[in-house]
Amino acid sequence: MRVLEAQHLQKTYRYQGKLLEAVQDVSLKLSIGEVLAFLGPNGAGKTTTIKMIAGLILPDQGWVNIAGRNPHRDSRALRSLGAVLEGNRNLYWRLTPQENLEYFGVLRGLTRRTARQRGRELLERFGLADKRRSTVQTLSRGMQQKLAIAVALIHNPQLLLLDEPTLGLDVEATQTVKQLIREIAAEGRAILLTTHQLDIAEELSDRVAIIQTGKIVIEEPTAELIRQFSGTAYTIELEHPLDAEKVSKVQELGGTLQGQLIYVRESDELYQILTVLRPLPLVRIHRDQATLTDIFLKLVREKPLD
Repeated sequence: MRVLEAQHLQKTYRYQGKLLEAVQDVSLKLSIGEVLAFLGPNGAGKTTTIKMIAGLILPDQGWVNIAGRNPHRDSRALRSLGAVLEGNRNLYWRLTPQENLEYFGVLRGLTRRTARQRGRELLERFGLADKRRSTVQTLSRGMQQKLAIAVALIHNPQLLLLDEPTLGLDVEATQTVKQLIREIAAEGRAILLTTHQLDIAEELSDRVAIIQTGKIVIEEPTAELIRQFSGTAYTIELEHPLDAEKVSKVQELGGTLQGQLIYVRESDELYQILTVLRPLPLVRIHRDQATLTDIFLKLVREKPLD
């Protein structure tokens, strides 16, 4: 089921007497249970696009549907949306977690009784039950982020916007938030994830869309994108150095040696070289695989734009 559909979004601003095309013909789609990493350098148009999706900015052209409703024409669409936005106050710091959940639950259309019950369930699930009566400002950064996600889920939305959900968190809190994101997606919610931490995006996303100067330069399933940009070379790490005879045979087959490392250009050569090495002990065989960081940098630096 399609939860988010944004088609041909455009937004132009006037800045110092000139027209600035912040977003140019951007289209995105997102289905239940799917995590889309929406990536781009600063000033690429991510924030403007997200604000149009969230109903905060009216597009000059194009349209948005959230669970079948246009947030710019039907406010009920926002009942299907939850958001945790970096750099914004997602919580009231002088209230407790329990009070925040009840307040935002009622604000989003729940009865106070339902909001209280739902809030208790979320506090228990997120490991915050023992902090329910502490003020938010006394909580750790990781606890505050977990609470912000809980608040975004209080009204059981189908679409969740997460902007830099792990920024500034320590290792343990980061792992906890990543696990929560996986669980939330597995429950059938769609997640639009924006982050500059590309290792997080690579680990959590099903698809990646990269925007630059207001245009989508690529949108692909994450695994397929990495496969496309990965090479065919392999590195074999040996436990012990080779003798002269095996060195000669490996080189004849196209292998390049550097100490106890053998570099192989193609998979066909790999299997032939492994036959030569048998039964010598190997430490590991590693395929030269691109990371999302490698791909991102290549695209934003080299991708030609019309």
